Amino acid sequence: MANSKKKAEIKISGMHCASCALNVEKTLQGLEGVEEAQVNFGTEKATVEYDPEKVELQKLEKSVEEAGYGVVNQQVVIKVGGMTCAMCVQAIEGVLKKIDGISQVNVNLAAEKAYVTYNPQMTSVTEMKDAIENLGYEYLGVEGELLEDQEEKLREADLKDKRNRFIVAFVFSIPLMVLMYSGIMLPFNMSYFMLAVTILPFIYVSYPIFSAAYRSLQNRSLNMDVMYSMGIGVAFVSSILGTFNLVLTPEFMFYETALMLAGFLMLGRWMEARAKGRTGTAIKKLIGLQAKTALVLREDGVETMVPVEEVMVGDTVLVKPGDKIPVDGKVISGESYVDESMITGEPIPSLKIAGSSVVGGTINQNGVLNFQAGKIGRDTVLAQIIKLVESAQGSKPPVQRIADQAVTYFIPTVLTVAIVAFLVWYFLLGSTLLFGLTVLISILVVACPCALGLATPTAVTVGIGRGAELGILVKNGEALEISEKLTTFLFDKTGTLTKGKPEVTNLIGITMDDKYLLELAASVESNSQHPLAKAIVTKAQDNDLNLHEAEEFNTFGGKGVSAMVGRKNVLIGNRTLLNDNGILIQDTEEELISKLEEEGKTAVLVAVDNLLSGILGVADTLKENTPQAISELKKMGLEVVMITGDNKRTAEAIANRIGIDKVMAGVLPEDKSAEVKRLQDKGEVVAFVGDGINDAPALAQADVGIAIGGGTDVAIESGEIVLIKDDLLDAVAGVQLSSKVMGRIKLNLFWAFAYNVILIPVAAGLLYPSFGITFRPEYAGLAMALSSVTVVTLSLLLKGYLPPSKKLELRDSS
Repeated sequence: MANSKKKAEIKISGMHCASCALNVEKTLQGLEGVEEAQVNFGTEKATVEYDPEKVELQKLEKSVEEAGYGVVNQQVVIKVGGMTCAMCVQAIEGVLKKIDGISQVNVNLAAEKAYVTYNPQMTSVTEMKDAIENLGYEYLGVEGELLEDQEEKLREADLKDKRNRFIVAFVFSIPLMVLMYSGIMLPFNMSYFMLAVTILPFIYVSYPIFSAAYRSLQNRSLNMDVMYSMGIGVAFVSSILGTFNLVLTPEFMFYETALMLAGFLMLGRWMEARAKGRTGTAIKKLIGLQAKTALVLREDGVETMVPVEEVMVGDTVLVKPGDKIPVDGKVISGESYVDESMITGEPIPSLKIAGSSVVGGTINQNGVLNFQAGKIGRDTVLAQIIKLVESAQGSKPPVQRIADQAVTYFIPTVLTVAIVAFLVWYFLLGSTLLFGLTVLISILVVACPCALGLATPTAVTVGIGRGAELGILVKNGEALEISEKLTTFLFDKTGTLTKGKPEVTNLIGITMDDKYLLELAASVESNSQHPLAKAIVTKAQDNDLNLHEAEEFNTFGGKGVSAMVGRKNVLIGNRTLLNDNGILIQDTEEELISKLEEEGKTAVLVAVDNLLSGILGVADTLKENTPQAISELKKMGLEVVMITGDNKRTAEAIANRIGIDKVMAGVLPEDKSAEVKRLQDKGEVVAFVGDGINDAPALAQADVGIAIGGGTDVAIESGEIVLIKDDLLDAVAGVQLSSKVMGRIKLNLFWAFAYNVILIPVAAGLLYPSFGITFRPEYAGLAMALSSVTVVTLSLLLKGYLPPSKKLELRDSS
């Protein structure tokens, strides 16, 4: 048993002291299968000796994360050539997972990529390359190493090779088939003629199939190339034996059939490769948005054109009309409209002036802009979006487990069926050997798990890419599946249902005049970043009021703030804050507060020296599409709930205006996640929609967290779905898109199973006794080619999908 032990070095982040190291050490030692764990606080590394049969590296890393610390891993996307079916995916995933230091592997057959999470202390990309090539597949480099035109050339060369092979196959096999069935008598031996004509084309066309099968058998695995090789190999070898009267007679002539079968296989792979190439068009469009060069102003004022990779943070960049903005930054001077539709989905160009933010990949329209580079390279919004979409396209929804499980048993089952069918027909039912061999070849050729392997990844790749085009970033395949099962939508109010830019609408002085009330309140609130505070300060600035210095400023989460202004002790907040400080609210004052709340306004209470001295009425404007979004969710049968820190009366007034029936009021920010958990404990599947900043705990707790991006300020780290545009109809569209993608995955899986469930029995001769129907090998080859193409084509149809809520949005904007 000692020989099976492994040692792992895990790089850990988030440890602040020696006790943190002890905590991690204790956590690791508590896992079954861990023999020894030592954590070095200085090097921030954990050295773990473990039994891989009892615990995996991924489990070790997950336990560290569950203890509240981070695991520093690297992710790499490797392009892999030569994959033909779901068995290839399993083989590559299996061999990579065996490498010490690799914790997660997802291979996407449609994208022809392996997404690997690994520990750089324990392994390297070179080791992964060797493992892939030793399996017999092509290592085509790490994503980003190859230029786009190089990748395109490689893909075109592969397509050309497959096309040439199936053309050669059909050029020779079709005339021979016509000759065979025409009944024309030739003045020479037909068997020798067929062998002479087909042997070289057969070797040329079938070489990739036999070589892939050989590599698979070398690695003690079965894939579809093994099955195809058996099918076309049996056909050709039987023909040779018949030609020379070795065991078989000259009637066993499958030369043209074997060649045509190999041709159909190459045709299917050519069609499949062309279709797969189109599944990644969305990501290619995003990558194409990136500028190649930038015009930079150097210290001497000279304009210098440099590659975008050479732009540094702080550089002054000049963008002329019609040019792409190369990196993210802030405008220093100039004025122009910028087309940001490729990032935000917003068709109306945005006016940029000094102080405005600009995003790399967007297009400057009519003016000249000077801006300071703020984010470059991988830190730009566009680069983050590309990374997120690529990562999501490499993920697998749980439904993929069905296909993975089926594929495991598929080939052994088909081989068994083929052999049993041959034995039954020839030995039990007394058929001719020719008929028995025909059945055997047909079953081996028609059976195809390729469609099973393509059903999920093609739909995920196209669907997530389509979402990115619509401004909806789905971060993983699991979010797609859960979104289809949602029962409750929980909306944060401020900044989500509303614009988050409240305005002061009422000034009610009680012990002081309105002007002084506003002056005093704004002096305190100038120290706060809360939206209500900003509204009060803005109102004071609009009225040209002079603000005073506030001292001893303090905040009370979800309640309000306090400070000393001059010699006055000022409290600003809600009823709870005043009650906590023993400040009484008279009946007449309560009536004023209630009236504001019934109008859907927030009553901000100002107490000076322990006496309620005034009330400010603050209203937050609802987003334009909020009522429509709520209505659409209700039509989908979802329960819609609003959660807010406002008091119940104000919250219900706003909820009534937008059609929400259920309200959770008076909920402090830190308690929102607990409310999500309470709903989940009742059996609800919850989506939480928030701004992705102060709602992070609730977004993480929800089954699906939907983070509102707010223009180009995308909260990439928050939620499973990120909306680039600040539009609630996109939250609805995200769910509709997820349901559509899942529906397409299920349809793909149905057709993948249906092809095999229907055609394998027909190929086995099930219909022959009753109806005289047989399934010739060449037809079986055509059906096999069509199965994968059908699945990929169904997935490609998602490229044109427009969620119903987006149609509403487009209709309203027109």
